[in-house]
Amino acid sequence: MPTRILPAVGDADAVRSITTLLSQLPDAEPLAPVVDSTQLIDALARLAAESIDELPEVVVVHERIGPVPALELIREVALRFPSVGVILVTSDASPGLFQAAMDYGARGLIALPLGYEELASRVQAVAQWSVGVRRHLGAGGDVFTGVGGTVVTVSGAKGGVGATLTAIHLALAAQASGRSTALLDMDLQTGDIASYLDVQFRRSVVDLAAITDLSPRVLADAVFRHDTGVALLLAPGEGERGEEVTDRAARQIVSALRSRYEVVVVDCGAQLGGAGAAAVEMADTALLVTTPDVVAVRGAKRTVRMWDRLQIRKAEETTVVVNRHTRGTEIQPPLIQKITGTLVAGTAIPANFKELQSAVDAGRVHELDGKSTVKQALWGLAAELGLVKGAEGPGHRAGRFRGGDRSGSRGGSRGGDRGGDRGTVGFRRRRELGR
Repeated sequence: MPTRILPAVGDADAVRSITTLLSQLPDAEPLAPVVDSTQLIDALARLAAESIDELPEVVVVHERIGPVPALELIREVALRFPSVGVILVTSDASPGLFQAAMDYGARGLIALPLGYEELASRVQAVAQWSVGVRRHLGAGGDVFTGVGGTVVTVSGAKGGVGATLTAIHLALAAQASGRSTALLDMDLQTGDIASYLDVQFRRSVVDLAAITDLSPRVLADAVFRHDTGVALLLAPGEGERGEEVTDRAARQIVSALRSRYEVVVVDCGAQLGGAGAAAVEMADTALLVTTPDVVAVRGAKRTVRMWDRLQIRKAEETTVVVNRHTRGTEIQPPLIQKITGTLVAGTAIPANFKELQSAVDAGRVHELDGKSTVKQALWGLAAELGLVKGAEGPGHRAGRFRGGDRSGSRGGSRGGDRGGDRGTVGFRRRRELGR
């Protein structure tokens, strides 16, 4: 059986060199090369959706693949497609980089300039490893099998605008429609999803922060399965421990959840930290919740500008959700859209706290009456975003408030693999291989 090899190389000269050598290997079947991290993840996801057996045995990642750093990309492939063996091609063959590549999930490292003998030997060894893993998968091994779910982040323009309630009901709507759903509380200092859902659970996202190998079993130990079926990964009870969740840990945790659930909703709160910035950057859809008042809308505008300055997300890639909307307020969604320069969800959430108060006070927001106008609007928003089974998917055209035709989500991109240079200043993702 031929060994299928997928080159991931951004440099044109390197593409020719690598594909020429791969075509000379015995029993090798080189696939058409991909030129960036987005294409690689999307190609693997398409193949995995058909069958694990359709995946290539070997992926060759060049050190300058971009836009995601090579090591981060290797970790993503290892988490989401564990039966694929990854080889890193690099000009730095130092022991330190070799160890880092292994830690991130690579199965081999080849130094530049490429040599036929070394390439042939490494490809053969990695292919044998991949075949063995797939044999194990056939026996029901406990490994990641997901091809990559949809990640939606929910952030607040300021505190108290309803981001947590929005995140919870988006997750509830997705789960109720038949999609496996995880709700991650990334409001690390003040997150309180547990109180809204009357949950007492000792494990939290912090328990995963220092773990470099997030196996399904480790992830399952940290997740609480709510009565509604939603998988909860909660914020720590001691807010100061939130600092333990770095941006790198956040990427790994979000990637692991994406691998296991069809929908991942992340409550990022109103304060930007490294972990939250990483989640927003990885998201397929980034929501920013505001209320139609001057203070909140100014906060939304500041947040959008900050995300853009820090290269986390552009304004046109962000969707604002208007909460506590009334027809009588002077600030209407079209004005908010003009002020922020973002998309505005077609579904606005009405102001009706009387419907919510008893459920919020009891910590039972999941039991909100189905006739509630707030619940109906939030679940309608979930359908608009394509989170509900049977609704349009992440490539839908959400449009501006009451019309228009602009995309309300980021179809086609997967966590951290979007095109263009990304990073942050305070939380800037370092581009060198060692990061």
